[in-house]
Amino acid sequence: MLTGPVRGFQPYQPKRGEPYMSDEQLEHFRHILLAWKRELMEEVDRTVLHMKDDAANFPDPNDRATQESEFGLELRTRDRERKLLKKIDAALQRIDDKTYGYCEETGDEIGLRRLEARPVATLCVEAQERRELAERQFRDREDYYR
Repeated sequence: MLTGPVRGFQPYQPKRGEPYMSDEQLEHFRHILLAWKRELMEEVDRTVLHMKDDAANFPDPNDRATQESEFGLELRTRDRERKLLKKIDAALQRIDDKTYGYCEETGDEIGLRRLEARPVATLCVEAQERRELAERQFRDREDYYR
């Protein structure tokens, strides 16, 4: 399962005086996102082939249940990756629009290192922390009223 960006990319080293999200930086992230997307798509193809090849009608109910459980887990993983593909496409669109690398909430720079760790990030660290805190607080209130 692929949960993080593609390995093997060198961290971007900005040149002295280079503006944030220069054309070179945007191209760097475009390459990372396209490689990640390609790897995810290859994984989807492998899953389809695996499920076709391994699909069998086992006479033993335990074997059938095990296979169905494995297929279910694999399909849930692919569903998460499908959602990730949408985020990658959205990030590529932001690169085209030249809005990539800026927080959707505050407009602040997200930062090169954060984007290299999570190229689909749409929030700066502070905004992400606020969102997670609000989600935890809301979830706690929900539990309180149950």
